[in-house]
Amino acid sequence: MAMKVVCGSISKRLYPLILRSGQLVRNHSTEKERKPKILITGGLGQLGIECAKLLRSKYGESNVILSDIIKPSAEVFNSGPYIFADILDFKGLQKAVVDHRIDWLIHFSALLSAIGEQNVPLAVRVNIEGMHNVIELAKQYKLRIFVPSTIGAFGPDSPRNPTPNVTVQRPKTIYGVSKVHAEILGEYYHHRFGLDFRCLRFPGVISSDPPGGGTTDYAIAIFHEALRNGKYECYLRPDTRLPMMYIEDCLRSLWEFMKAPSEQLKRRVYNVTAMSFTPEELADKLSKYVPELRISYNPDSRQHIADSWPQVFDDSEARNDWNWNHKYDLDALVDLMVKDVKRNYLDIK
Repeated sequence: MAMKVVCGSISKRLYPLILRSGQLVRNHSTEKERKPKILITGGLGQLGIECAKLLRSKYGESNVILSDIIKPSAEVFNSGPYIFADILDFKGLQKAVVDHRIDWLIHFSALLSAIGEQNVPLAVRVNIEGMHNVIELAKQYKLRIFVPSTIGAFGPDSPRNPTPNVTVQRPKTIYGVSKVHAEILGEYYHHRFGLDFRCLRFPGVISSDPPGGGTTDYAIAIFHEALRNGKYECYLRPDTRLPMMYIEDCLRSLWEFMKAPSEQLKRRVYNVTAMSFTPEELADKLSKYVPELRISYNPDSRQHIADSWPQVFDDSEARNDWNWNHKYDLDALVDLMVKDVKRNYLDIK
């Protein structure tokens, strides 16, 4: 009887603890299954706003927080959570991560190739010091972090056609140098600290937004100028072949890569691409929509940058490891860009 009484007594004392323990297990399970809270830095650049739209459609409007140091338009501000975040302010970034319980950090803040060459000290601060801040932040709070890289991470000593996933990298721009730095630092933090670092080397990304200072941005500017004025002067030679992809493919590759199980990834940095073309080939496709199109060529300093970059990207490892596959080829890209630029910038239905 004594034993029964003691056992009964113990059971009564432990019952609330068992309940609470069970609740903790259920909460932990719920925590694992909940949708990620995502912070996007440099969110008002070419990729940020569209990336936020895609991720909000997958995980909910309130789960994706766009940030930048620029005052957003009313449309952006009203489309979902937006905060001020300076990537050079580590404590401010900490506050954002803690206040919003961030799980994933997507780090877009960077000065692009041509702009970076015009202001190297600023590019070092934004592209390198900013990277140090976000990767240390990700380590401290155990975040999954995505940092985009670029074809600009390769240089004239790299094989150009095709450019494999792992090869010599000796870029000739501060933009490229900063991206190689980010790739290697991220891989180090993964192997040294177990950080879930993920990086895709993007080719030229084409969207209807006005060009933002990249060497591949001729492939955006040509649509705006051709559809508005019927002519375009290109700053690259007509035969300059570069890898490219449409923005929808770019953002889908990011999302598919971010949600891929970690054990599926044999690398932390992958090439991704969709196509390669020259200004001449692009102009030929566009002339079907603008028959009177006149193209002239006046190569400038950006030609030297393009001449050191890959012509064709080998992304076979991404296709094998996590099933990357593009949807848009050159014909589809031109058709979509003509429609997008007419609708969004020329008010032509």
